[in-house]
Amino acid sequence: MKMQDVLRRPVVTEKGVAKKEAERTMCFEVAPEANKIQIRAAVERIFKVKVESVRTSNNVGKLRRRGRFSGYRSDWKKAYVRLKPGQKLPEYAEI
Repeated sequence: MKMQDVLRRPVVTEKGVAKKEAERTMCFEVAPEANKIQIRAAVERIFKVKVESVRTSNNVGKLRRRGRFSGYRSDWKKAYVRLKPGQKLPEYAEI
């Protein structure tokens, strides 16, 4: 798997921004088949920072309805990447 295929997009939510400011933790949507080692390498290479830890979460797609039509959202994987002390937090606009 290529480095640019591992990270899909940053997850910019209220919780994600609060974690970024309080805990030096960035949140990304990642490829479902990516492991923690690949995620760590991709973040270190793309943002040129040192990673302390990586936590992942698999999210199951929810049932959604539009009138009488129903379907499921896609399953996706989220990664919380904590940076080592002293590392500058990059802004998501720098990607």
